[in-house]
Amino acid sequence: MEAGMLCCPRQRQVLFLFMFGGVSLAGSGFGQYSVTEETERGSFVVNLAKDLGLGDQELVSRGARVVSDNKQHLLLDPHSGDLLTNEKLDREKLCGLTEPCLLYFQILMENPFQIYRAELRVRDINDHSPMFRDKETVLKILENTAEGTAFRLERAEDSDGGLNGIQSYIINPNPFFHIKISDSDEGMIYPELVLDKALDREKQHELSLTLTALDGGSPPRSGTTTIRIVILDINDNAPQFSQTMYETQAPENSPVGSLIAKVSAGDIDSGVNADISYSFFDASEDIRETFQINPFSGEIVLIVLLDYELVKSYKMNIQAMDGGGLTATCTVLVEVLDINDNPPELIMSSLSNHVAENSPETVLAVFRIKDRDSGENGKMHCYIQDNLPFLLKPSVENFYILMTEGGLDRESQAEYNITITVTDLGTPRLKTQHNITVTVSDVNDNAPAFSQTTYTLRVRENNSPALHIGSVSATDRDSGANAQVTYSLLPPADPQLPLASLVSINADNGQLFALRSLDYEALQAFEFGVRAADRGSPALSSQARVRVLVLDDNDNAPFVLYPPQNGSAPCTELVPRAAEAGYLVTKVVAVDGDSGQNAWLSYQLLKATEPGLFGVWAHNGEVRTARLLSERDAVKHRLVVLVRDNGEPPRSASVTLHVLLVDGFSQPYLPLPEVAAAEARADPLTVYLVVALASVSSLFLFSVLVFVAVRLCRRSRAASAGRCSGPEGHFPGHLVDVSGSGTLSQSYQYEVCLRGGSGTSEFKFLKPIIPNIQAQDSGGHSEENPTFRNSFGFNLE
Repeated sequence: MEAGMLCCPRQRQVLFLFMFGGVSLAGSGFGQYSVTEETERGSFVVNLAKDLGLGDQELVSRGARVVSDNKQHLLLDPHSGDLLTNEKLDREKLCGLTEPCLLYFQILMENPFQIYRAELRVRDINDHSPMFRDKETVLKILENTAEGTAFRLERAEDSDGGLNGIQSYIINPNPFFHIKISDSDEGMIYPELVLDKALDREKQHELSLTLTALDGGSPPRSGTTTIRIVILDINDNAPQFSQTMYETQAPENSPVGSLIAKVSAGDIDSGVNADISYSFFDASEDIRETFQINPFSGEIVLIVLLDYELVKSYKMNIQAMDGGGLTATCTVLVEVLDINDNPPELIMSSLSNHVAENSPETVLAVFRIKDRDSGENGKMHCYIQDNLPFLLKPSVENFYILMTEGGLDRESQAEYNITITVTDLGTPRLKTQHNITVTVSDVNDNAPAFSQTTYTLRVRENNSPALHIGSVSATDRDSGANAQVTYSLLPPADPQLPLASLVSINADNGQLFALRSLDYEALQAFEFGVRAADRGSPALSSQARVRVLVLDDNDNAPFVLYPPQNGSAPCTELVPRAAEAGYLVTKVVAVDGDSGQNAWLSYQLLKATEPGLFGVWAHNGEVRTARLLSERDAVKHRLVVLVRDNGEPPRSASVTLHVLLVDGFSQPYLPLPEVAAAEARADPLTVYLVVALASVSSLFLFSVLVFVAVRLCRRSRAASAGRCSGPEGHFPGHLVDVSGSGTLSQSYQYEVCLRGGSGTSEFKFLKPIIPNIQAQDSGGHSEENPTFRNSFGFNLE
């Protein structure tokens, strides 16, 4: 196969580059290549890489492809750079009689975007012989025809072009005629039969000649037809047309049967020689298949629909022949008028349906538009919908580029339906639409967001291990792995907080679990941070604070501070028989390690030796006399006080009080029988203590008498104070609520003081060891109590 450039040296065109909207496009003059018709598929045309001055693999990296308007006649091998034929090319089918036969195509490169225009010339080979339409042509010639008269003959047709087309006509040797070659207006040659010698019908009324058409191939091909010459008697007047050229117009939407034109010829002869018939003369097959002429009226009608895009005009020869065989010809020129019957076409060259978000000025599609109509009907306008983040940019030769105008946000809209509309400017306007669906792929540009910045969780103490105490939740607006959230605990701000042993978090769903049982009395609240991170690259994260409040459970029973419950000898409270109703005997002091209502204590007299004699104030634990004492009341009394908290269920503790009624403290201290029995069984140390207590009591009474005597002697009202020490000591530290939520805040010592006065007495208690802290008395009594006068007539301070 012969392939290469045209015969004349192909001048390389200078490529030019231009910038349009940030996209680089290139155009060039026509690259001219040629190939011989009927070559096999895959035949080599040219090496584009070398022809364009590109590297070996540059066509592959730049995504080069061959684009043509219609059928793809060529293939590009991007690896080798060879341009090959895609099929066996038939010049006659592609171009008909048009010479040269040129096929236009474009070489499109996407990265960066460039377009090279080129044309392929299909060179003709002599593969068709000349052919006459009729195997025999009858030519009637008057016998008185002058020598030198020329008769035009119908030419032969050859599908080949150029030198392979018809080049000459010859006729077999005879004494009457020779062939003359003449040129037509269309640049074709046609034969004329020239009379060399006068005819004599009486000698020979008919001749038969063979006309041969020869093309210019090597070797030449030929075609023949028979010319039968009938010699007529004299008909001295030939028909005459009213005009030699008829011009008319016909819209391409003219219906079949429409009258296109009417020709008219006259003959001044009479009889048969004046009868005129009309016919096409030397008309192509296309004309004969499109029009029909009435042989009697000369009317030319349409027998198929016209198509302006295929044929824009027709030129036909009409022959008028009279009855004597004389003829005349005229020309009819039919101009086809274009109507807007072709919608615009959109030819997609490159298309991408996916674009990453935050990717501005990304090329999505490259396409070309065209309209087969002409004039205003062929002018086009291309656009897309408004309010879309896309831009349509025009390029060279009706190419357009669809690209993103700015960065897209998948979280706002993940898919776009773009409609490319192409309209022409004809009447009525026709349009073509092409829909493109663009999917926005996700980029990890959103960090997980917690539903709350701070979570407050509450869990009751004494919980079971691995208890689900709550959840945190974060969402990510991204998709796929960029939206998969994992949770983790942040290191605590307080390094002393053993967070790893307190709580854990499910990394997948954010559920929080208490790892061990919590104790409100040890830890009432703690805080920690939670991080939510996605699985994007790079990963994004956010944080939230979680505050866990430990709710108190009623898991501590009240503990009695006074009277002490340390297993020592019970403390006996002394009450004078002269005490009035409401006399403060003692006060039960208790604390509760819980908080809130679980630490609200109430006091109740559970048992008493003599019911109705003593009562306990429910809110402060004060034990007071309920009525006046009488001589009939027993000396010894045993009271059981119940201390109960306000929890659910409530917890309680009880304490036993021993009360001894004395007559103004003058009666010696008589131990209770059970106490005496206990002392008898006590060890020697207990005996020593009892003896010491008796000594101190005797010394106390003696001191009182001395003070009274001195007072009487001095006749003054000097006060004499006598004090006795009650039990004191520090309470167990684990029962003291140092946080202020319990009943007491410091250790206390107790002091019992009696004062002479009006016959009333009070119990003085809860004086703190630390002087700055005052004891709180829930019953509303202060440290200073009214003086009490006993029946002896002296005051005790």
